[in-house]
Amino acid sequence: MSEMLTSLSTYGYIILFLYTLGGGMVAIIAAGVLSYAGSMNLTLVIIIATISNALGDTLLFYLSRYNKKEIMPYFKKQKRNLALAQILFKKHGGKIILFKKYIYGLKTLVPLAIGLTKYSFYKFSIINIISAFIWALSLGLLSYFSGDILINLFSLIKQNPLIMPFILLIIIGLIILYFKQATKKKSK
Repeated sequence: MSEMLTSLSTYGYIILFLYTLGGGMVAIIAAGVLSYAGSMNLTLVIIIATISNALGDTLLFYLSRYNKKEIMPYFKKQKRNLALAQILFKKHGGKIILFKKYIYGLKTLVPLAIGLTKYSFYKFSIINIISAFIWALSLGLLSYFSGDILINLFSLIKQNPLIMPFILLIIIGLIILYFKQATKKKSK
């Protein structure tokens, strides 16, 4: 995380743009903290993250809409997760486009799954841009106003480096458990 902060303060906005194309929650949080510390401009961080995140999801939607045959072999093992994303989309509609931005594992699958349906590209784009703005604004402001707490947390992790792998294992385990439960075949 400290490497991310150092890189962001050096190459900040370019890294933020590239990282938030595919989600980039860690990058926007780090950029918010750097904005708190005075190394980056918070307004510019939110604008760049919004544009990049909206562009990334739009590209995934477009890719799955117009290149189904070419991309499906890459998602052979993800068929159940793609089906889950489509079910979530049918159940929650456009709201899932916003919520998936906060959930690791769904960030990529939802735009791909929606692109495989006949959902309007125009509707998706509008909801996606609004969702990307809400996502960037909420995480940017939250990390900016929690700057002191997050800086102290980074210091604690730097002093005790074994904490971070433990936290990551718990998060990854919970995500895997969720996907296993959500995509489990139901017996009749």
